[in-house]
Amino acid sequence: MTPFRKTLQVIAAFAALGVACFLQAAPQVIDVHRDPNCGCCTKWIKYLENNGYSVVDHLEDNMSAVKEKLGVPAKLGSCHTGVVNGKFIEGHVPVEQIAELEQRSNLKGVAAPGMPIGSPGMESGERRSAHQIIGVTQSGAETVLADIPER
Repeated sequence: MTPFRKTLQVIAAFAALGVACFLQAAPQVIDVHRDPNCGCCTKWIKYLENNGYSVVDHLEDNMSAVKEKLGVPAKLGSCHTGVVNGKFIEGHVPVEQIAELEQRSNLKGVAAPGMPIGSPGMESGERRSAHQIIGVTQSGAETVLADIPER
């Protein structure tokens, strides 16, 4: 093998490595809007980060205005609101339903209404209250994405 050919192979190998690194998926970014005094919100943020998401934390004085702007139905409200690719994530939603939200173009948001015990960021030992994760369609219709049983 000539030195020139060996040099070309090394350059090609580094180029392929660079392309592979570039093609690795960057972490999905979720903007989280929350009241500065809420402790469970920071636990949910940590949960997201531990599951591969990058989080931008926004401290808000008026969460009602944030929710209204994003189209979160009042009856599905919780303590914090995330946004991923223009879609809302209301409350302590598990990453499985966030992934489903991202895959379904007919949904504009997903919610874990209230503050269910045992949901991500609301852990209380092994205890978990039964609750639902609700998807909200572009037309405003609600659909159950997950029934989470009591434990």
